[in-house]
Amino acid sequence: MIRVETKRRLNCWEYKQCGREPGGAHIQDLGICPAAVEKKLDGVHQGKNAGRSCWVVAGTLCKGMVQGTFAQKYKNCEICDFYKQVREEEFPKFMLSALLLKKLSQSPDSELPRI
Repeated sequence: MIRVETKRRLNCWEYKQCGREPGGAHIQDLGICPAAVEKKLDGVHQGKNAGRSCWVVAGTLCKGMVQGTFAQKYKNCEICDFYKQVREEEFPKFMLSALLLKKLSQSPDSELPRI
């Protein structure tokens, strides 16, 4: 029997150690990160909530500063070491940002099966 070990995929708050996840050390001063609670992207790239697709979520931190919308922050995200790691780990199944943004824009009802 061949045993394949899979490395557990880190979420952005674990990798960056920002402390903005629920129960984190910095939620009092920085607030809860929207990526840590965005359920529409749960499971994407094997992450919890938007923990492995944080670059498409507005209000995340970069270098200690809260970032704006995807359009405003994506250039910084492209050079982020965490973003690069997720792209590498998930290749060839890395989901493009356009697809992630589409998932974010869907209402919760649109995810229900049609009868």
